[in-house]
Amino acid sequence: MARETLTGSRIRERRVMAGLKQADLARDIGISASYLNLIEHNRRRIGGKLLLNISAALGVEPQTLTEGAEAALIATLREAADEAGLTGPEALRADEFAGRFPGWADVLAGTRKRVSALEQTVEALTDRLAHDPHLAASMHELLSTAAAIRSTAAILAETKTLQPEWRDRFHANINEDSRRLSDSAQALVSYLDADADAADAASSPQEEVEMFLSAHDFRFESLEQEAQAPDRIEQLVAQAPELMSQAAKYIAAIVLRQVAEDASAVSLPDLRAAIQSHGLNPLALARILRAPVPCVLRRMAALPELGAGLVVCDRSGTVIFRKSVEGFTVPRHGSCCPLWPIFAVMGQTGMVISERINQLDRAGAEFDSFAASEVSLPDHYNAPALTQVVMLLVPSRAGSGAGRSVGTTCRVCPQQSCGARREPSIMNAGV
Repeated sequence: MARETLTGSRIRERRVMAGLKQADLARDIGISASYLNLIEHNRRRIGGKLLLNISAALGVEPQTLTEGAEAALIATLREAADEAGLTGPEALRADEFAGRFPGWADVLAGTRKRVSALEQTVEALTDRLAHDPHLAASMHELLSTAAAIRSTAAILAETKTLQPEWRDRFHANINEDSRRLSDSAQALVSYLDADADAADAASSPQEEVEMFLSAHDFRFESLEQEAQAPDRIEQLVAQAPELMSQAAKYIAAIVLRQVAEDASAVSLPDLRAAIQSHGLNPLALARILRAPVPCVLRRMAALPELGAGLVVCDRSGTVIFRKSVEGFTVPRHGSCCPLWPIFAVMGQTGMVISERINQLDRAGAEFDSFAASEVSLPDHYNAPALTQVVMLLVPSRAGSGAGRSVGTTCRVCPQQSCGARREPSIMNAGV
């Protein structure tokens, strides 16, 4: 049922919420109860003065009755239906449900959003617990210190003829190790209990670089001018407060040099003009602009109007660059889902993959993905060529639901029957 035909359903719902009987409302607005009954069952169109009278009697704005639930609420309900596998006529009645039961619709939409937020929190915490370098170092310190205390205590307990001098030394070692264990535990607790602002701080050079790029919205206008690029790269790196470590500055300089190189090959105005003429077709754009497909993919990610994400991996499969996009999660640490199109072009130089994909448990968001690989030739003989693979993620305008489902990383992927699974998922019962 179309949204504009649900005015009567909304009137009935608002009347019930206000505790009014149908006859009482009809009397207040000066019409018969039978005519109001026809209106409430969507058998009579309503507008003008009568609509204003009804909205005034119910104490709501007229738009509340004619427009009903917000489009975002309707979209959320449809996403919830898709995730639950709801099919048939019921799946097509989200508008009617929101119009007749706006309170319950808000509850359902809010619950779905909370579930999605909690799942993303689980992913972030899982990645952090498994790969956070500070946590790894702290746990290593705790375990090694505890092992040292246990070994010393075992010697004291099992050696009955230990000389007093050695016993005193072992006691001193236990005292020192115990103090170190206490300090390490206290530091770990302080780190875990850090406030929200501290939690946002980067814990690795890669995260420092990501914060730096995000602060600039992944765009550097000064690098679009080829003559200024070398000097500007040094200035940007030196002046960036996000780049705390030398490793982060080194990585950022590499990224900026790639940006400048791509800008010299394909200008953003030329790219926009080509897209306007030929659409989002990287192969056609590469031929027109006379540039490699990976370069075109990186430049497309720099266009803010596309709202696209970008993932770059090296030959080992490690993510060396990410530009996040809402609805598709790239693990901050550890391995990605091996079913991503980016890994299908690994070692397939010249091959370009175009595929619509969606990520499991990500609200049904679909993306048109484009993946290609590129090879950098070595400077001397008998040296291996360096390979990188690039994947562009453009939010799908169609939303047909026909995209192939992929995961994030095995640890939080709910797909149990996947043949590429490397480890059990903590999202499954019994793990």
